[in-house]
Amino acid sequence: MKYQTKRVALISEHASPLADLGGVDTGGQNVYVAQLAKQLVRIGYRVDVFTRKDNAALADIVNWVEGVRVINLKAGPEAIVAKEDLLQYMDEFKDNMVKFITRNSIDYSVIHANFFMSALVAMGIKDELGIPFVVTFHALGHVRRIHQAEADKFPVERLAIEEEAVHQASFIIAECPQDKEDLIKYYNAPDEKIVIVPCGFSAGEFSPMDKEAARRVLGLPQDEHIILQLGRMVPRKGVDNVIEALAKIRVKSKPVRLIIVGGECEELEEEKCPEYARLMNIARELGVVEKVLFAGRKNRSRLKFYYAASDLFITTPWYEPFGITPLEAMACGTPVIGSNVGGIKYSVKDGETGLLVSPHNPAELAGAVSDLLNDPGRLNEMSKNAIDRVNEYFTWTTVAQQVNMVYRMMLPVAKIIQRRSQAA
Repeated sequence: MKYQTKRVALISEHASPLADLGGVDTGGQNVYVAQLAKQLVRIGYRVDVFTRKDNAALADIVNWVEGVRVINLKAGPEAIVAKEDLLQYMDEFKDNMVKFITRNSIDYSVIHANFFMSALVAMGIKDELGIPFVVTFHALGHVRRIHQAEADKFPVERLAIEEEAVHQASFIIAECPQDKEDLIKYYNAPDEKIVIVPCGFSAGEFSPMDKEAARRVLGLPQDEHIILQLGRMVPRKGVDNVIEALAKIRVKSKPVRLIIVGGECEELEEEKCPEYARLMNIARELGVVEKVLFAGRKNRSRLKFYYAASDLFITTPWYEPFGITPLEAMACGTPVIGSNVGGIKYSVKDGETGLLVSPHNPAELAGAVSDLLNDPGRLNEMSKNAIDRVNEYFTWTTVAQQVNMVYRMMLPVAKIIQRRSQAA
């Protein structure tokens, strides 16, 4: 078969670019895979995204956008399954991916695995078809266990799979310096194998707009300070920390309202969403229910209005491999107060585009919010700096160009493997 240099397979077993965002298992990885696929096409690649078929109504092959196909592979029941329970279906996923590649005689020059289960599949593909792979883990099992302990429901085999993937991958894409440090510390990853490539934001989706106009679109008051928390509604995201801080914020000029965007559905119900119920109880106990608006899940096209309508974006997770939402907020001109962890301390320039605070510290967060809301001149300067920073360093165009460099470094490896395969 003729060797092709411009065909790539992205594996993302639980995070499809077709999925609605905001649920427990949908978020940054879905965005990463979707945007990277689109940008790789602009560079000249043809892209296939392999993901698990979680709905019987889905077509096996979806021609998503020009140059990108989404291949929905059968692996376990054709229904939603928590990602913590998916490992048992990865052999079937790998077998069906191998069948798809061989049946269609496709020559992928590289496979790009996303998450540890996709890396397991990629190792199987490498073993059977000789195709090298690069991996972006998006989160590391060792780090997760440090922060979540017994709350981590992933199988213990995850750690061994990640260690083997580090050994077998041609390159590892770390999303920030902290990610690289963790790979070296916990997995003995060779420094020369690791390339730091951040996540990005879409300038076509997120850009500055008038704050008053954004509030009119959303029906929000003009005479309040609005702080925004947006993302998946799971404990590790630290939404409770923001609610607790709300009770301690001291701003003289205007009332402060917290808007929380995210959740399983647009109309949240305590009976159906335990995390929402937990957060509501905290708000009640602190007497801030009237200051909190749970907006529920929103279509992606609406998010820019929430970012633009806000005076500050708050994100204080326990840990964060990268975090795309701070980039989106900054792209809209909204300064960010974020946890001094992982990718957030890489993307947010402390004191220039926002402030970094300790996680689990509502008093410190409240002080940071109060300081900025009481200093509109500083807030305005941070807004300008935020827009400049993300457009210089964090566009998906830049990310794809850097990923392309990683793929190009893999070409000599791919050619060696191909020659060995032909000789055999």
